[in-house]
Amino acid sequence: MNIGLIAHDNKKTLMQNLCVAYHHILMKHNILATGTTGRRIEEVTNLPIHKLLTGSFGEQQLCAQIDNNNVDMVIFLRDPENTKNTEPSLANVLRHCDLNNIPCATNLATAEMLILGLDRGDLDWRLMYRNDSKNDSKK
Repeated sequence: MNIGLIAHDNKKTLMQNLCVAYHHILMKHNILATGTTGRRIEEVTNLPIHKLLTGSFGEQQLCAQIDNNNVDMVIFLRDPENTKNTEPSLANVLRHCDLNNIPCATNLATAEMLILGLDRGDLDWRLMYRNDSKNDSKK
């Protein structure tokens, strides 16, 4: 599975901690993350991370990956109280996830549920969906 990770500045440490706690699950999957978030996760986990650009530019790249059906779930740890203009827009990411039926977590509790569901196989339907859309594009 392809997992998109994104976090506002005040939540990057929380994202690092989440990735440390669930390293044993995340290591089985492909991870892409916005630049600074990805670098910080790599520093503490040694997970291979495909790093996008930083901030809102990385958000745009992530949305493009979602639209191209290259992301199976997104964890966007947001800071609802202190968002800077240079940080990614939750509304934009959620819109793309909703349009493409991609599960998305915006807080720690939901992120843990998605990761544990991923480990149980609850998101295996995404593999069929991704394969179907690739076959449709070949027609």
